[in-house]
Amino acid sequence: MKKAPLLALVIILVSSLLAGCGSTTSSSSSGSDSDVKDPATITIAWLPNNAAEDFKETRAEIDKVIEKATGLKVEDKLTTDYGITVEAIASGNAQLAFLGGESYVESHKKNPKVVPLVVNSGASGTLEDALYYSRMLVKKGNEDQYKSGSDYSIANIAGKKFSFVSTSSTSGFKVPSSAIVSEFSKQDKWKNLKAEDLLQGGNGKFFSQVLFGGSHQLSLVNVLTDKSDISAVDDVDVVSYVDLTSGELNRPGAVYTVKKDAADPFSKLAGAQYVIIKSIPVMNGPIAVNSGALSKKTMDAMIKALTSDEVAKNEKIFIPKDSKAKGFFNAPQHFLITDDAWYQPIRDLSK
Repeated sequence: MKKAPLLALVIILVSSLLAGCGSTTSSSSSGSDSDVKDPATITIAWLPNNAAEDFKETRAEIDKVIEKATGLKVEDKLTTDYGITVEAIASGNAQLAFLGGESYVESHKKNPKVVPLVVNSGASGTLEDALYYSRMLVKKGNEDQYKSGSDYSIANIAGKKFSFVSTSSTSGFKVPSSAIVSEFSKQDKWKNLKAEDLLQGGNGKFFSQVLFGGSHQLSLVNVLTDKSDISAVDDVDVVSYVDLTSGELNRPGAVYTVKKDAADPFSKLAGAQYVIIKSIPVMNGPIAVNSGALSKKTMDAMIKALTSDEVAKNEKIFIPKDSKAKGFFNAPQHFLITDDAWYQPIRDLSK
């Protein structure tokens, strides 16, 4: 199929799927082998973005919920590479993993028994706004290069130094690369442009140089330190390090400033600023389970616990707006059941 503009694609496909998923059933329970014997310890794999010391308390609190629900010990596997996380959950070396949409799709492709366990809702408490944002950022002072009238455009990004996160990152590669291909393949010069053409820079390539930060935090560091001209960075993985200085949250033209007390890798970048030139909504990634590595009883117990009112009100998991604590999820979100079909829009980005 031909690519539609990415925002329209996401909205149309998500809307068409909402009625059929996420309400009352989970593919994780139905996909479990009836004779699976639980391991003595449940291992949760965490992507590099979520493995930072800042998020230790939230990880530990989720571990406690699962330990209480299952009666099993829980340990964290902190990874330094998206591929390690994908392989860990697909192989069953980790039974759970908190993934982005693309890393989930990759894991499920490797092993169809990897399915969503739960996903965090939007502020409405439903899947309708269970979204975060893939954004293309430039260092403050360089944004005029990307102005188009009163708006911003990616029309001038060819030939620039660009930083992605990882090829397994939804918002750090899959979504921005699809947006770039959709935009530029309309031009004769780039009519055959494909996402894989964006993996390397140099003479004759779309970008002069391509970097991979390995995490959203380090991709942001790349643009703030002039290693890249533009970086792909989501909102949720860097929100605890920055303040919105001007403009509208996650909208082109918004300016963000690194906090004075920001932890590493931003401790030496206090006051540094960046500007959004493009922002694209993406469905939230799941806590996924390898349903061939845990019993149905254990998975059902985890679902019941994680979707409970008690967890929804746990301020160490769902961080209140004015809290100084740092985590992955924000109140008034809570966990909902969803299924593999909800991530079809991510797969469709490759068509």
